[in-house]
Amino acid sequence: MITINDFKNKDNFFLMAGPCVIEGEDMALHIAEKVVGITEKLNIPYIFKGSYRKANRSRLDSFTGIGDEKALKILRKVSETFNVPTVTDIHETHEAAMAAEYVDVLQIPAFLCRQTDLLVAAANTGKIVNIKKGQFLSPGAMQFAVQKVADAGNDNVMITERGTTFGYTDLVVDYRGIPQMQEFGYPVIMDVTHSLQQPNQTSGVTGGLPALIETIAKAAIAVGTDGLFIETHPEPAKAKSDGANMLQLDLLEGLLTRLVRIREAIRK
Repeated sequence: MITINDFKNKDNFFLMAGPCVIEGEDMALHIAEKVVGITEKLNIPYIFKGSYRKANRSRLDSFTGIGDEKALKILRKVSETFNVPTVTDIHETHEAAMAAEYVDVLQIPAFLCRQTDLLVAAANTGKIVNIKKGQFLSPGAMQFAVQKVADAGNDNVMITERGTTFGYTDLVVDYRGIPQMQEFGYPVIMDVTHSLQQPNQTSGVTGGLPALIETIAKAAIAVGTDGLFIETHPEPAKAKSDGANMLQLDLLEGLLTRLVRIREAIRK
């Protein structure tokens, strides 16, 4: 079983990347194969990301998934095929034990980061728990979410910054939060693509600013983030969820190459 020690104090940042939601086996394996090849070349520790189900949707007719068990089995196949850990988000307490049978990291969505029972259920699996910072919380307030997991007996915690609500339809990133949350003693991740969402659009479909992905990522590396979270897809315009803020898969290698150079410059 992997622990946060596999990702702490490494020479390079680590990466969580993959599609927003598992759309099918071929798509998941294609993305994983591409990202594994890039991260191995650049010596970036990698965790494949894919939601087995999307629970937080604006409209009832929004795509939510291909079926829980089917999607979770695909996540397991990705892990076994490419020998990489996987992460998926959970939404209710009963999902924790179920998802933990298939993945290595359980992710707590930002809107649910204060849900005590959910945090404890995730902690009780013994898996790494990645808590996304609520769009409505200060960085300092995340210490209480982290402490709930630790007090439940699980010290394998990660924290993910994903922007703060600014008005009704935009997010901003306060980069002071990364070193502030690192003071808690756990790895801090910058969720690059979700930080560029434009939620609550009148269409009921979240918008985004993917042209700024490199800007957000470079700034995060510059201030010393431990990891990056990037949703990527071969054709974002055809993605079934969050396509408006995802990175086109073909652009990932160039971006990561430049980010590694920034990381190397900082370490020197």
